[in-house]
Amino acid sequence: MKKKLDEMFPREIVEALDEYIIGQKEAKKMIAIAIRNRSRRKMLADGIREEVSPKNIMMIGPTGVGKTEIARRIAKLANAPFIKIEATKYTEVGYVGRDVESMVRDLMATSLQMVRDEMAASKEEEVTERVNTRLLDLLLPQVDPAEGLMEESVNQTREKFRDLLLRGVFDEKEVEMKVNPSARVEIGVMGSGNSMDDLQEAMNSIGNLFQKPKTRKVKIKRAREIIREEEMDRAVDPEKAVDEAKVRCEEMGIIFIDEIDKIAQRGNTDGRGEVSREGVQRDILPIVEGTKVSTKWGAIDTTNILFIAAGAFSLSKPSDLIPELQGRFPIRVELADLSADDFYRILTEPNNAITKQYAALIATEGVKLEFTEGGLKRIAELAHEVNQTNENIGARRLQTVMEKLLEEVSFSADQLVGQTVTITPEYVDERLKDIAQSQDLSRYIL
Repeated sequence: MKKKLDEMFPREIVEALDEYIIGQKEAKKMIAIAIRNRSRRKMLADGIREEVSPKNIMMIGPTGVGKTEIARRIAKLANAPFIKIEATKYTEVGYVGRDVESMVRDLMATSLQMVRDEMAASKEEEVTERVNTRLLDLLLPQVDPAEGLMEESVNQTREKFRDLLLRGVFDEKEVEMKVNPSARVEIGVMGSGNSMDDLQEAMNSIGNLFQKPKTRKVKIKRAREIIREEEMDRAVDPEKAVDEAKVRCEEMGIIFIDEIDKIAQRGNTDGRGEVSREGVQRDILPIVEGTKVSTKWGAIDTTNILFIAAGAFSLSKPSDLIPELQGRFPIRVELADLSADDFYRILTEPNNAITKQYAALIATEGVKLEFTEGGLKRIAELAHEVNQTNENIGARRLQTVMEKLLEEVSFSADQLVGQTVTITPEYVDERLKDIAQSQDLSRYIL
C-alpha cells in the first residue's frame, strides 16, 4: 500500500518527486524536510509542540524550471489540505478583487472536502447498497401486498433487475424522480467576518430550503449520481467533518503562493502600482505570521499552516519584498536553469515524459511513434539552444518544439495507420531546419 505524504520520510518524498521532476535536488530536499517536520511536530508533547512553527520556504528561479510542478506533485502526494494560489489575483483591502483571507477559506474548503470524502469512503458499501435499492424502487414501483402477488415472485424480479442494473443495462433508461435543490448550510455560516461570497452562498442555501423538490425525467446513469450525492451527505456527520477538517487545516495545511515576485516593489519605476503591490504584501503578512481568519466554518488559526512561495524574480529580487514578509520565509532555495542534459532527461525519465504522452496520443490513430536516442538528444539540444538565444521559458520550451516537430504526423495520422514513424536526428533537423537556421527564432517558437 502506498504511503501517505505525512507518513513519508524526506528521502522517500524526494524519490517520489524524482519520478516526475528532473534535477532541482536542493529544492526537493528542502520541501521534503519542511513537509516531514509537519508530521514530526504532531508527535511532540503539547508544551513543546506549541513552540514549533513551520519554516516557510521561498523558491526562486526562472519560469519553467519546476517550481509549480513541485507544488503540483506535492498536492497529488498529500493527504494534507493543499491549495495553490497566484499572488497576482489578490488586491489590497478596499480595491476590487479577491481579498487575501480567501486563500485560508479555500484551504478550509479543501480540507472539508477531503474529510467528507474519507468519511464517505469508509461507508462505501453501505452507500452503494442504498443507492442500488433506491434505483430499483425507481425501476420497479412498490407492489401493494393486497394485489395478491407472491412476495417470493416480487423478490426474484427485483434480484433479476438488480443484476441488470449492476451490469449497466439500464444506464440509458429514463425514469421520473424527485430532485431536491442543493440546500447544504454549513455550521457557522452567518458568523461575523465572513466574505461577501460566503454570505451570498449562505443566502442561496437558505433560499433553497424553501424550495419544493421537483419531479424530473433523468437517465438511470444520472439518477445514480444524484442519489449517490444525497446518500453520501447522509452518511457523513457534518459537525464531526467540520471539526476534523479544521484540525487538519490548522495543523497540516499547505498554501503555495505562486508569482509572489509580481507583488514585489520593483526598482527604477515611476511608482504607479507600487502602493497596491505593497498593500497586498501587508495584507498577506498577518496570515503568514499567524492570525485567525473568519470563515463560514468558524475562525481558522493560520499559525501552523506551511506557506511555500515561488517567483522568477526576473524584474525584481526577494529583497524588494517588504522586510517583514521576507522574514516570514526564512528558508530560501534557488532553482537552477535547465541544461541540454536536463532536457534530455526530461524527455526520457519521468513517468509522464512528454515523449510518452505524444506516443500514446498518436497510437490512438494506429500509428507507432518511436524516438531514437540521437533524435531525443537533438530535440534537447535544440530546445536548450532556443532558450539560450531567445527568452528562457525552461521546460515549457519542449512542448512548443515537440508540437512543431510532430505537426505533420499529427495532421496526417489517418494516412499512416499501421506504420511506424521513427524520430531520428535527421528527422528532427528536417522538420525543424527553418528554426535551427533562423536568427529570428521567436517567429517559430513562442
